[in-house]
Amino acid sequence: MKLLKKGAEADIYLTKWNNSNAILKIRKSKEYRNSVLDSKIRKQRTIRESQILSEVKSFGISSPLVYYVNLKKSEIIMQEIPGIPVHDLTESKIVKKSMEIGKLVGIMHQNGIMHGDLTTSNFILYKNKIYVIDFGLSQKTNKPEDHAVDLRLIKEILNSAHAKIMESSWNNFLLGYKSIVGNSQLSKITNLVSSIESRGRYAAVI
Repeated sequence: MKLLKKGAEADIYLTKWNNSNAILKIRKSKEYRNSVLDSKIRKQRTIRESQILSEVKSFGISSPLVYYVNLKKSEIIMQEIPGIPVHDLTESKIVKKSMEIGKLVGIMHQNGIMHGDLTTSNFILYKNKIYVIDFGLSQKTNKPEDHAVDLRLIKEILNSAHAKIMESSWNNFLLGYKSIVGNSQLSKITNLVSSIESRGRYAAVI
């Protein structure tokens, strides 16, 4: 078993399942939380993540298969997607794939799923298909404000990690998103994104 990533919420390991590579995600206990509450929170989040990973497939989102869930240990064993994170693609490919990513996010939002951690590292290109991974912070919600938080994060990531191609990638993302949710919903969400950004700038000035 090999540690791939230590996160604030969980540790990610490369492991084996039926002789195939798999991902083991272990939610860590938080010492600052009451132990009973901590166990309950980790269990609930493990259930929610495994359910959403499975649910998104029903409306056409490619995501890892869930092999095994251990609620006592707050662990999920899931399929490894051995592709390339969009973050690591060439700039021209990121621009091109941004429209497809926008469509995928639109489909999730149309079906009441907020991903919660939309970074270009959480989209994997494998066999010419984009897979969405890491639903650890996902929620079931139809609130436009929550969907705007998703868009605000991917915009922020494009601006910080892919600054040279930010504008073209963001525009393509919005075109893909609009093709799913429609112009009216796009306007509503992007207005909320602008509102979130303005509050952030105001807070920074203060």
